[in-house]
Order: sequence, then C-alpha cells, then structure tokens
Amino acid sequence: MGIMNRNLANYKSMKACLNTDWIKKWAQRLPNKIAVSEAESGRTMSYRQLQLSACFLASILQNDLELKAGNRIALLAENGIENILLFSVAQKTGSCLVPLNYRLSSSEISHLLLDCSPQLLVYEEKYSDLIRDFDFDKNPIPRLKIEELKEAIERADLNKVYQFKSHIVEEDDPIFILYTSGSTGIPKGTIYSHKMLFWNSINTCLSIALSSETRTIMCMPPFHTGGWNVLTTPLLHFGGHICMLKKFDPELIIKKIEDLNPQVFMAVPTMLKLIAEYPSFDTADLTSLDYLIVGGEPMPVSLIELWHSKGVKVRQGYGMTEVGPNLTSLHHDYAISKKGSIGKTNFYLDYRIVNEDRKEVKQGEIGELLFKGPVVSPGYWNNEQASREALADGWFSTGDLAREDEEGFLYIVDRIKNMFISGGENVYPAEIERVILGIEQIAECAVVPQEDAKWGESGVAFVVAHPNHFPDEKLILNHCKKQLAKFKIPQKILFVQSLPKTDSGKIDRKALVRNFT
Repeated sequence: MGIMNRNLANYKSMKACLNTDWIKKWAQRLPNKIAVSEAESGRTMSYRQLQLSACFLASILQNDLELKAGNRIALLAENGIENILLFSVAQKTGSCLVPLNYRLSSSEISHLLLDCSPQLLVYEEKYSDLIRDFDFDKNPIPRLKIEELKEAIERADLNKVYQFKSHIVEEDDPIFILYTSGSTGIPKGTIYSHKMLFWNSINTCLSIALSSETRTIMCMPPFHTGGWNVLTTPLLHFGGHICMLKKFDPELIIKKIEDLNPQVFMAVPTMLKLIAEYPSFDTADLTSLDYLIVGGEPMPVSLIELWHSKGVKVRQGYGMTEVGPNLTSLHHDYAISKKGSIGKTNFYLDYRIVNEDRKEVKQGEIGELLFKGPVVSPGYWNNEQASREALADGWFSTGDLAREDEEGFLYIVDRIKNMFISGGENVYPAEIERVILGIEQIAECAVVPQEDAKWGESGVAFVVAHPNHFPDEKLILNHCKKQLAKFKIPQKILFVQSLPKTDSGKIDRKALVRNFT
C-alpha cells in the first residue's frame, strides 16, 4: 500500500474512532470500575451499571418517546448521574444533549426551548417553575422529570437485553448544543460536535496525563462547557472516575478531596478563593492533588502561592465554548515566573495573532487570537450569520486580544469589547486590573470605562479589599503611577463589597457599567 493510501486508511480509521461508544467499551474492559458518583447522595455507578442503565434508557426513549438520531434532548437539572446517562444515550443513538441554565428566568428558558426545538425535555422538579411560561400547547414537547427517570432505572431489570437502534454519526454532528452566557446579547447555541469531543479529550490527556486511574471532583455547573468538557467527558473517554457535586460547596469539596483522593480538580479562581478561605482548609490534607486546572479568568499570584503552600500545583489555561474548550495550558513549573500567561497551545491546534486586516502581527505585538483545528465548532445552531462571522476565513475569531512573548508563551491582554480609548490611546482594563491586584490588600478588581469630557473615555476601578484590610485610594493610585502610563491610570477608585459575577464565575462588566451609570 502506498503512502497516500496508508494515510487515507488511517484517516478513515480515525473518523471511525469518533463513533466509539465510550461507556460500552469501558464496560467491556473495566466493568466494575466506578465511573461516576454523587457527593451528596453517595450513589455510584460502575461502567457496567452505567452501560446497562444507558441501554435501558435508550430503549425507553426510542420505543416510547420515538427519539431519533439528530433529535435534541433539553436538560434542566443540576449535576447528577442521570446527566451522564443521557450523555451515553446521545453517543449511542446520535441524539444531541442541550443543557439549559437553571439560573435563567422563565422567559429566557422559553426562548432557548423555542430556539433548540427539543424532542424531549428532561427536568428536575425543583426547576418546574422555569418552564411555567412556555406554551406547551402551541409547542408540544414531551417532558420527563429527573426523579421519574431515576425511579425507572432503579426498577429496571438490568440483566435484560434492551433493544434500541444505535446510530453511526458524522464527525460534525452535534453531541451538545451549548448556549453561551449571552454577554454580547442573546445567547447563541454553540454546536459541539463529536469531532470536537474526541479531539478535546485527546488534547486534554496529552496535556494533563489522564488515565483510567484518574479521579476528579466536578463542581462546575452542567450548563457550561466547563462542566462537561474540561474534565468530565475526557475522563469518560479514558475510563476515569467523576465525583459530581450538585452545586459548589467549599466544605464538601474539601471533605471529598480528603476522602476520594483525586489527582486533579478544576475550578475558577473565585471558587478556589472561597475554598481557601474556608476554616478547614488550613488543616486539610490535599496532597492527593497533582494540580489544579484553573480557567475562566487569571488567578492572582497570592492565591497561587497559597495553594502552592498546601503542596498543590496550579495549571492555568484558556478555553471557550466554541473551541476546545481545553486550548492552552501553563505548566505548573511556570505558574509564578510566567504569571498572567495562559501557557502554550495543546497539541492538535493551530493559532495566529492578527491585526484588524487579519495579517499576523510581530512577536510581542497585540492582536486578535485566532484558532484552527479539529476542536473548532462547525458553527452556531440556527444562526448562519454568526457562524460565518466567527469562521470568516476558516479561522475562529475569539474576540480576545493576545500577545506572544519571546519564548512562545501566550498572554490574553483583554477582550476586544472591553478595550476603550482614552485620549486616542488604547486602554486594556485587564492590564490595569493585574497591576492593582498586585497590591497585597486587594482581593478583586474590575476596570470599566466612563465618559470623560476631556479624554473621551477614562477608567473606573471597582475594588474589593481582603477582609480586615483597608487600602485607600491614594495607595492604589500611587501604585498605578509607578507601573502604568498616565493615560491608563483610573480616574476613579470605587470600593465595593463584592463584584457581580456571571454564571460561569466571570466578572459581569455589563452589570458594573449599568450600576455605575
């Protein structure tokens, strides 16, 4: 066989791997290995139990509710074993899971249901009020409570063979539709494909060495890609154990780290700060953790050093719903020396940093970060215009401004939309925030623009101090004067008790601007 034919055969084989039923494979290899557990209830399922339960569920959904390949299953529920079962059903049948944000309003949930047009809505009883405004008479959608699903599985004879029609998917078929936070307007449904799922798990394993021996605790919400695709689906691919928390709980997380001895844990800096402030943190044994996976926003150096003092290494990274999400990683050896960096890109991914004309900038210069590779979304659900704009020339436009240092480490300077112009000069709030966060007394900071009669725009810094610390405006301004050009220095310093956050734990800048103006 010639080189061309061999390469073609390898490519076809690789595409076939995308259709692998992961749970079925692990049920054959390690049937008694715990796949998933629930921290609050103590429930567990081995890979064999997960496989048999998913087959039962696939049979019920196909035969009783006429679920077909390509159909959407909307999910309105907190973390739990049933979520993983529905994921396995989606892999087996070619259906698509659409996790919905239970922190939204009823009208917002109605909008998402109309947008994704699901053939089934699975919801938790506690969130029934969120679907009260939806017109099911006009838009009939079969509904199934999580509680009913759980009871049916518990009653099922799992020794029986349940018949259902498996489906071989195309690599760009969606396994998820994941809605963005809507920070730029109406939420967009990102198509998360089987190809993305496969290559993200490969990239993740190469970056942080996952295996069937890996255990993790998952407290990220299930309506974001962080809850599904940073560690959960990669670990299901590699036969690991995911311990799920219904919601973020610092006390329970510390206890489960001590009991389960996980090697890796993912959280955003706000969560890690709250865990570190919990009374039992100081005496807790966290040494099982090889490292933390941190995303969402930069982690302050003081917080990195605090976790390092507990023997836990920190790996910061960068990702997004539409790409990856595991795109870059800063190796823990560089956590301090390359502070502020998102590290280097994962294996199967290309990147560029370009100017407004899509021409590559020189190393060290600031430009927009673009990505290309098998972990890039094919587009947005029912939104061709947004899909074309994001993938105008085959490269995904992140909307993030970045630079690359002389050693190839990447830094996110800021979101393009966050940048403002003061006296004709570009000002990046993230740069100012990093400087202010360098003050020991400061816990959090966010800078937003205000109208300025003289300069057009100038910055306002919202500052949260650490408990029992009382920095004043003069201290902050003097610190800024030493490290920032004059046009970057905030014109106002406002001390607040807390900063508003989005559901993913990021600072809600729009809310700050609304409240300020």
